[in-house]
Amino acid sequence: MLELNDVLIRGEKNTLSLMAREGQLTCLTTVFAAAESSVLSLTRWLHAMLGLEPVITGYISIDGEPVTAASAPLLRRQMAFAPAGLHSVGEVVVYEPPTVQDVFALKANRQLPITNGILSEEMKRTGTTGIKAQLLAVAVLLNRPILLVDRPAVASLGYLRQLAEKGRTIIVSSADDAIVSAADQVVMV
Repeated sequence: MLELNDVLIRGEKNTLSLMAREGQLTCLTTVFAAAESSVLSLTRWLHAMLGLEPVITGYISIDGEPVTAASAPLLRRQMAFAPAGLHSVGEVVVYEPPTVQDVFALKANRQLPITNGILSEEMKRTGTTGIKAQLLAVAVLLNRPILLVDRPAVASLGYLRQLAEKGRTIIVSSADDAIVSAADQVVMV
């Protein structure tokens, strides 16, 4: 179980509390979906769960263990992250996480033997195509109990539900009505 208790992160005005349990699909959403700042805010909450965004007040815990600067690298091994996309370093004026290096750093078990055949089969299961399918498939193949997905494609909703039904804790950030309505738990940010 991943828990946020009255968490406040830099740049946010409101605290966030949630309990994401095994077998559930939890959706972080916002009423201001069209605003770029709202979309980035959802992503930053996922980064906070990974221990990559500093917590000002409150706490984040995984199975009762607080996520701190010291414990985050170890606790991250229980999580997989599928970003909405990748941003290349040097081609953006403002740092916009995640970069390719950020995603690579999150793969604690880089030795995982993901062959092209295994990856392409998993990509087909995601229900979507392109980079979104690849990023989601790699995160799933890490076989971690907690899966964080930033703005998944609606086409991958059935796949995410299946993963939740198999006992994974799935947390997505999305303002898409189809994803919000399919979630077991909806948390407004």
